[in-house]
Amino acid sequence: MSDLKKKILEAVNFLKQEINDTPEIGIILGSGLGGLADEIEKIKEIKYWDIPNFPVSTVKGHEGKLIFGKLSGKKVLAMQGRFHYYEGYSMQEVTFPVRVMKFLGVDTLIVSNASGGVNPRFEPGDIMLIWDHINLMPENPLRGKNDETLGPRFPSMHNAYDKDLIKLTEEVAFEHGIKVVRGVYVALQGPNLETPSEYNMVRVIGGDAVGMSTVPEVIVANHMGIKVLGVSVITNVADPYNPRMTTHEEVLEVASAAEKKLTKLIKGVLERL
Repeated sequence: MSDLKKKILEAVNFLKQEINDTPEIGIILGSGLGGLADEIEKIKEIKYWDIPNFPVSTVKGHEGKLIFGKLSGKKVLAMQGRFHYYEGYSMQEVTFPVRVMKFLGVDTLIVSNASGGVNPRFEPGDIMLIWDHINLMPENPLRGKNDETLGPRFPSMHNAYDKDLIKLTEEVAFEHGIKVVRGVYVALQGPNLETPSEYNMVRVIGGDAVGMSTVPEVIVANHMGIKVLGVSVITNVADPYNPRMTTHEEVLEVASAAEKKLTKLIKGVLERL
C-alpha cells in the first residue's frame, strides 16, 4: 500500500466514526463563497486540524472546516475553505481532501472559485460554468509513482467538467432567472495577481477567466472517477490595454455579493440530481 493511500485511509477511518453516514455530493467552497455552508442542515462540523493528515487553510475567506449535512435533500460533504499550492502545500496535500471524499462515498464534486475575467463580454458578478481548463501550474498532482488502486496512470480529461452537469445547471439557471456563462478557466500558481501582459496571454491562449485553484482538485477527481461541476464567480474583468489595480479584498467583496445567486443555483442543481 502506498504512503498516500495509508494517509487517506487514516483520515477516512476518522471521518467515518465522526459522520457515521455516506455522503453523496462533495462541495468545495472558494474565496468569499463560504456562505453556502449556512444553507446546509448541519449534522456534523469538523475542523481541518482535527482530521488526520489534513492541511489547514491559511487564506482570508477560507474558514477551514468540513461540514456534513443535508442540502436540497442530498447528503453533502462541504469544504468551507480549500488549500492552495501558493500556500506552500504540495499538490498531493492540496488534493488530499478530494481523495478522502471519494473513499467516503462521494461520486459528484461541485467546486467553486472566485476568478478574474479576461473575456470582455463578462461582467463582475457573472457566474461562469467551467467548460474546460488550461493548466499552467508548475506541478501536477499526479506526478510521481501512480497507485493503480486510486486511479489510472494516464487518466482522460476529455470530460473533466461533466457536460451533463453543465447542461443541467444551465437549465436550473434559466428556470430561476440566473445569468450564467460558459468559459475556459486558466490556472496559474499565484499568489500575486496577474500583470496586464499575463492577462493578455490568458486571453490569447483561449482562456475566459484566470485563478489560482480548482484545477488540481479537478485533475484528481477525474483520476478517481468523480464527476465534476465547476463554477467561477467573475470578480473583475481585466482590460490589459487599460489596466487597473485589483485587490484581494475587492475579490472577496464581489464574490460575497454573488453568493446568493450561486447558492440558489447550487441548491437547484442538487434538487435535480
